[in-house]
Amino acid sequence: MGHPIRMKNIKFLLFRLLLVLPFLGFSQYTDVINSNRPGLSVSAYAVGKNVLQVEFGAFYEQQDHNTLDTESTILGADFSIRYGLLFEELELNWEGTFQNQDITFTDLGTSDSRTDFGRNRIGLKYLLYDPYKSEERTKPNLYSWRANNVFQLRNLIPAVSVYAGATFVLGENPFFVGDPTVSPRVMVATQSTLTPRFVLISNISYDRIGSDFPEWGYLISLSHALKNPKWSVFLENQGVNSDRYSDILLRGGVAHLINDAFQVDLNLGANFKNTPSRLFATAGFSYRLDMHKDELVPIEDQKAGENGGPIKKNAMKKGKKKKKKKKRKNKGKGAEDIDLSPTKKQLRKKKKDNGAIDF
Repeated sequence: MGHPIRMKNIKFLLFRLLLVLPFLGFSQYTDVINSNRPGLSVSAYAVGKNVLQVEFGAFYEQQDHNTLDTESTILGADFSIRYGLLFEELELNWEGTFQNQDITFTDLGTSDSRTDFGRNRIGLKYLLYDPYKSEERTKPNLYSWRANNVFQLRNLIPAVSVYAGATFVLGENPFFVGDPTVSPRVMVATQSTLTPRFVLISNISYDRIGSDFPEWGYLISLSHALKNPKWSVFLENQGVNSDRYSDILLRGGVAHLINDAFQVDLNLGANFKNTPSRLFATAGFSYRLDMHKDELVPIEDQKAGENGGPIKKNAMKKGKKKKKKKKRKNKGKGAEDIDLSPTKKQLRKKKKDNGAIDF
C-alpha cells in the first residue's frame, strides 16, 4: 500500500515551486564535456548521442544528531554513468552513492558500522525544449556588446527536460529498512543561460513513489565561469522532505577543465539544523569518451530554410529565362549596343533620291 501524501508535503512542494518558477519552456552536442558535477543538480541537456561519460567523487562527512546523541563519520563515493542513447535528446543515467557510516551512541558508549548504497537509481532523461534551437535566439547582436553579454528577461526562458526512472534498494540496506526493492522516481530539470558566464539549473523530483516514505526534493544551482573559462564556481541549494528525513543544505565549490574531455572539481557543504548536523566535502572528476559522429542528412530530407532552402522544380530553367529577359530589356542602353548601320527606310530613300543618307 502506498503512503498517502500529507498536507505538509504539498505545502512544501508549492513553496519550492514558487521559488523555482521565476527562473523557468533537442539537445545540442558540444565539443567540450558537459558535467553535472561538482554539485548534485542535473543539467537539462543530454551528453549527446554515443557519448559515454563517467562522473566520480570521493567524500567525507561529519554527522552529529543532538536528539539521538550520536556522532557519525561517513566515507564514501558517488558516481554517475551517462550515455547518449538513440538520439541527441535522450540520455540513460545510472547514479549512486556507496558509503560507510561509523556511528557512535554517546549516551550508551557503543558504536556501530553501516555500509551500503545511500543512493542507487537508473533512469532516462529527455530534453523536451531548447530555446537555443531558435535561429533568432542564437544570432548575435552586431551593434551592441551589452545585448550579447548582460542579463535579459528572455534569458530566463529555460531548456526543459523530463526524467523517469527507479530507485533500487538491494538486499538488507541498513539506510532504508522496509523500502521496496524498486520504487519509481520522476523529475523535471530546467536550465537557463542568464548571461554567457552565468547558468541557472533547477530540479524538482518525486522519489520512492509507492513506498512508506515518498520523498519530494528540489535543487537550485547557479554557476559562474571566471575570466579564465577553464575555471568555474557554483553555489547550490538543496531541499529534501519526507517522513524519514527532511533538510535544507547549501554547498559551493569550484571546477577546473583540464581538457575538452576531463574536468576536476571540489565542493564543501553543510545544513542548518542539528538533527542531524551535517558538514561534508567532496573531490571528484568527470571524464568523457566521445564516440559521437555527425550524421549526414539527404538534401531532400532537410527542412525548408536550411542551406538556403529546398531546390525548386525547374529552378535552373527559370533562371535562364530571367537572364534572357534581362538581356532584352537592357539592349540598346549601352554605347556598345547601338546599331549605327542604316535602316531599311533610309536605304529605300537613298535608292530613290540616289543621294547620301542624312543621319
